[in-house]
Amino acid sequence: MGFRTTTAVLVGRAVRVAARARGGGSAIPGNIALKINPRFLEDTIARIPLGVVAVSGSNGKSTTTNMLAGILREHGLKVFTNPSGGNLPQGIASSVLSSVSLSGVLDADIAILEVDEGYGPKITKMLQPSTVLLLNIQIDQLNRYHEPDRVVRMLEEVASTATRSLVLNRDDNHLVDLDTRLGSAFTGSRAVTFFGASPELIGAAAHGLASADRFGDDSRGDGSSRIAVGGREADVTVTDIGDSQAVLGIDGRDIAVRLPARGLHYALDAAGATAAARAVLGDRFRPGLVTAALNGLTTVYGRGELLQVAGEDIEIIMMKNPASLQLNLDSLESAPEQVFMAVDEGTPDPSWVYDIDLSSLDHVDVITGSKAWQFAVRFGYANIPVGTVDLDVRAAVKQFLALPRPSKGRKTMILNYEQMMAIRKILGFKELEGGGQ
Repeated sequence: MGFRTTTAVLVGRAVRVAARARGGGSAIPGNIALKINPRFLEDTIARIPLGVVAVSGSNGKSTTTNMLAGILREHGLKVFTNPSGGNLPQGIASSVLSSVSLSGVLDADIAILEVDEGYGPKITKMLQPSTVLLLNIQIDQLNRYHEPDRVVRMLEEVASTATRSLVLNRDDNHLVDLDTRLGSAFTGSRAVTFFGASPELIGAAAHGLASADRFGDDSRGDGSSRIAVGGREADVTVTDIGDSQAVLGIDGRDIAVRLPARGLHYALDAAGATAAARAVLGDRFRPGLVTAALNGLTTVYGRGELLQVAGEDIEIIMMKNPASLQLNLDSLESAPEQVFMAVDEGTPDPSWVYDIDLSSLDHVDVITGSKAWQFAVRFGYANIPVGTVDLDVRAAVKQFLALPRPSKGRKTMILNYEQMMAIRKILGFKELEGGGQ
C-alpha cells in the first residue's frame, strides 16, 4: 500500500500543478492517482478516525456539503471534504491530493463527501459511511438516468451502506418512507432522522419543492406504499425564510441562519446539513454553533454566487436540471433588470425547458451557447422578448457586460454547469472549482 500510495500522491500532485497552471482539469490529477493505485480512496479516506458522511441527491449536494463541513468545524472537528463539487471517484481523489501526506494520511477527524448519485453505490460500498444524508430526488439528467425511479434505486443502495445513521428529507416523495422500504433489519441497528420545512412554507412556494412525481399508490399491493409527504416528524424544520436567511426549528428552539442565496431550497439544504451534524455529534451538538458556522460560510462556486466585475455585481444562477432552474426562478423577488443565459451541450436535451414556468422573467437580453436557439424559441412561445442570440460566447459576454449598469439590483446570468465554468474564466475567475483544490 505504501509505495503505490506515495507514487500516486507524487505523480498526482505534479499533474495537479500542471492543471492549475492552465486553469482547468480538476479531475485529471485524481484520475491519474487512481490509475496508479486503484485503492487510493480506501487507503486514504477510510483511515480517517470518525469515518465518512456521504451527501447525495439530485440538487443541493455541493451547498449542503459545504454547510455540513462548516458546522462540524465550528464544533471543533477537523474536516476533510471535496469542496470542488468533484463528486465522482476521480474528483474526490483530486481533493485528497491537496492535503494527504506521502504515506496516505489525511489530517482530519471526519470526511464529508459529496457523492454523485450514479457513482454513489460504488463509492459508498468502498468507504462504508457512518452517516448518509439524502437531500431529494428530482428530474435530473434524463439522458443519463432515464427516469427518477432509477435514481431512487441508486440512492436506496447508498442509504443501505450507512453503518450508524441515515438522514432523510421528509418532504420528498421518494425519501419520506425510504427507511420503511429498507426494512427493519436496516433500521433496527441504525438511527433514522428527518429534516423538512413547515407545510405553510411549502404551500406558499409557487411550484412546491419540485420533487419528482411518484407513480403508483399501491406498488406493494397492501395499500401502504405511499406515506403522505411531511407525515414524518423532523428533527430540524425550516419555519421561516427571508432574503437569503432562514429560521430553523431544532429541539423546540428557533435559530436564525444566513443562506448562500434566496430560496426555500437553500433553506432545506441548511436544514439537512444541520440534521446530519446533529446525527454525527449527538450530545456534543450545539444549535448556536450552526448560526455561527452558516453565517460565516462563503458561497459554493457558481451556486448563487455573486461576482464583482468592473465594479458591477453579477449573480450566477446555475440551471443544472428542471428543478434547479424552476426553484431558482421561483426565488426571484422580481424580474431581473438584465438577464444573460448560456446553455451548451452539457444540457444534451433541452426540451425540458417547456415544462418550466418562466413567468418570473419578463425578458432576456442575451442568449449564447450551442443550445441558445432552442431556448430562444421557448422564450418566444412564452412571449418573453429576447434581445440577442449570439453563438459566440465571448462576444455574447462582452455585449452583456457593455449594457448600462442596472438602475437597481444586479446583472443576472443563468448558466448551465459547463457554461458556468467557462464564463467564470472569461470574467477573470480562473481558479479551479473550490479555489484551493
